[in-house]
Amino acid sequence: MPSRRRFLSLSTFALPSLGLPTLFGGKSAALKPIVVSTWDSGVTANNGAWPVLKAGGHALDAVEQAGIAIENEPSCCVGLEANPDRDGHVTLDACIMDDRFNCGSVVFLERIKHPVSVARKVMETTPHVMLAGAGAQQFALQNGFALEPVKLSADAQKAYQNWLKKSEYKPVINIENSPKTKPSRKGNGPFAPSYFDDGTPNHDTMGTIALDVSGNVSGMCTTSGMAFKLHGRVGDSPIIGAGLYVDNEIGAVVCTGQGEEVIRMAGAHLAVELMRQGKSPEAACREVVERIVKRDPERAKTFQVALIALNKSGEVGAYAIQKEFSYTVTSGETPTKVFPSKSYFG
Repeated sequence: MPSRRRFLSLSTFALPSLGLPTLFGGKSAALKPIVVSTWDSGVTANNGAWPVLKAGGHALDAVEQAGIAIENEPSCCVGLEANPDRDGHVTLDACIMDDRFNCGSVVFLERIKHPVSVARKVMETTPHVMLAGAGAQQFALQNGFALEPVKLSADAQKAYQNWLKKSEYKPVINIENSPKTKPSRKGNGPFAPSYFDDGTPNHDTMGTIALDVSGNVSGMCTTSGMAFKLHGRVGDSPIIGAGLYVDNEIGAVVCTGQGEEVIRMAGAHLAVELMRQGKSPEAACREVVERIVKRDPERAKTFQVALIALNKSGEVGAYAIQKEFSYTVTSGETPTKVFPSKSYFG
């Protein structure tokens, strides 16, 4: 099975065939429909979203299907079989936002398979934006979601038992591409995660943003959060304006990486506002990254934050603090491809 590095190298080789001036900066015509997701595991998410967009469906339905697809991947480290917190609990966060500023979010949700769909239900059936913990679970059960058994995947269980030996929380930048050792692929599917020899897990947020054929934009973000986090920790992913923001006049942005740093800058909202000022998607993402780095340049060398942006013209851009962040694009003109992002360091 090809490694992430190998996959990226093949995708990069194919770049000249994609009509990049149109996709990444051309303004002659809107490129739609189009869907963009974080990381190379975004292929799974895009495969869930694309049938909806191809059939002329709404971007909101497409991004929900992207979330469902990635939450169904047992080894993706996003859903129920993902990496636990330091007390052994898998807690899930998700949010979703449509083209009319409607949004919904769930945080600290346990034993529910599809938090992205619960978030949409919060958006559509309640006057609230966010539900948390036991209340979010109760709401899910009252709306037809099943209570799933507690069961870590074999790889997550191994990683957790290995972590317990020292109980040290030290996030590793782009852990799936760390040069310290060659990762091995485990689990089912072409984008099963990497686990290092010491049991360290590959994990990250899955964010998806889409523009449909009618020109409407929506987005979603779903995650199990940082592996071995403090029980109760919530990052940026389910926070509207931090991990995700959509403005149908401008476009959409979703973030990944160390959520605390994104929250401090209201990263997704800031990037949308920068696009409103006329910046390209890539330039908007870059300025957010630069502001995060400026806060503490030395500390910024120790963590990753990355953003992807999509504007109403179908232009896509991304930028990260550290190298080796990737994102996945699918459109009517472009087969699904994984692209390496530019970065501040490297």
